Amino acid sequence: MLTAARFTERYLLDPQVNADPYPYFNALREHRPVHWSGIHRAWLVTGYAQMAEALGHPALSADRVRPLMEAIPDSVLDDGARRAVGLLSHWMVFNDPPQHRRLRGVFQDQFSARAINRYAGLIAKATSSLLARRAAPGSSGDAVADVAKTLPSLVFARWLGVPPAHAPSFWYWNARVGDLVLGAAQEEREYRTSLQSLAKLYDYLAGLVRLRREQPQDDLISAVLAGGAIGDTVSEEEFVGMLSHLAFAGGETTSNLIANGLRALLTHPQQLAAVRENPKLLSGAVEEALRFDGPSKMSVRIAAEDLRLDGQDIRAGDRIFLVTAAANRDPRQFDAPDTFDVHRGRTSHLGFGYGIHFCIGAPLARLVAGSALGVLVRDHPDLRLLPSRHEWQLSLLNRSLKDLPVSY
Repeated sequence: MLTAARFTERYLLDPQVNADPYPYFNALREHRPVHWSGIHRAWLVTGYAQMAEALGHPALSADRVRPLMEAIPDSVLDDGARRAVGLLSHWMVFNDPPQHRRLRGVFQDQFSARAINRYAGLIAKATSSLLARRAAPGSSGDAVADVAKTLPSLVFARWLGVPPAHAPSFWYWNARVGDLVLGAAQEEREYRTSLQSLAKLYDYLAGLVRLRREQPQDDLISAVLAGGAIGDTVSEEEFVGMLSHLAFAGGETTSNLIANGLRALLTHPQQLAAVRENPKLLSGAVEEALRFDGPSKMSVRIAAEDLRLDGQDIRAGDRIFLVTAAANRDPRQFDAPDTFDVHRGRTSHLGFGYGIHFCIGAPLARLVAGSALGVLVRDHPDLRLLPSRHEWQLSLLNRSLKDLPVSY
């Protein structure tokens, strides 16, 4: 491991760092757990204790709409584009208290473990059906395209009430919104496509909300409308904005969790064997995947006022990168943190965040990922990785495989 004296800062989107960020994160955390990066013009928080303090600090703002607006080329920023970016202001993840609490409260009951477990049978059936079609034992394929991307799309579309015929357009718009929010959009054409997709996604969901007012179904939109808060504590425009956030975040996070979790199991055969021998360890495998190589690497905050963190003076307006992937491997918090161990159980990892911004969709993501991994582990005894150099999407925020070639 690099020592503090030999530490050299690196660009986080360097392909080598992006492919395997953990050695660099470990070196950065040991060098200084709260570090000013001249390369990124941001503070990088990598220590677990420092991360927990930062995530609960009232001076750190989650509002990223203004920085997103500033990053978009002026040539793209017409009235339609400004409207599209404004829709992001309704996303819970971009709001601070008390707005965040008000928006989140609308969905609280529908995201309880009890409410989510109502879908366990549906998810199990969808998983078995999908794998029977796309992952027959003895066949070969790409586990990302076959399972990790497809299953969450099926489940979340059904949960939101999106008709199957509309799903391809719906998920295309979500993917392009992801390009904007996750920083993949760099060129004028990409920004324009993302902003148009955000507007189309919003308009589609607005129409679906109007339809569900007239024709309620057994889905999330109908259930929230029945609660009576929409139009009272939360406007319909805010509700539609939050639905676009849930669709994007839920699909992306769960897809990455399935793919990364499967890769971790297949590259650690003793741990895979332990889960096969004792299926009760499956939930531990999901939790360990969240800690060891979770679906996201970091989140971004802005200092709303001056503050001091771990002896470092952070000024109002400074950007802070909260590198949860580094904190989840802090040896001061976890024994043998670079070891994948399904016996750890549900540790105090930060894979779903912490505090008021703890991922509201965590119960559903755990259920879908557990279902996918459970069927693959149980029904595919010869499941193995095919020789391949695993490539990762280039992203500051997400930890997302491009593909995962396997023999089922």
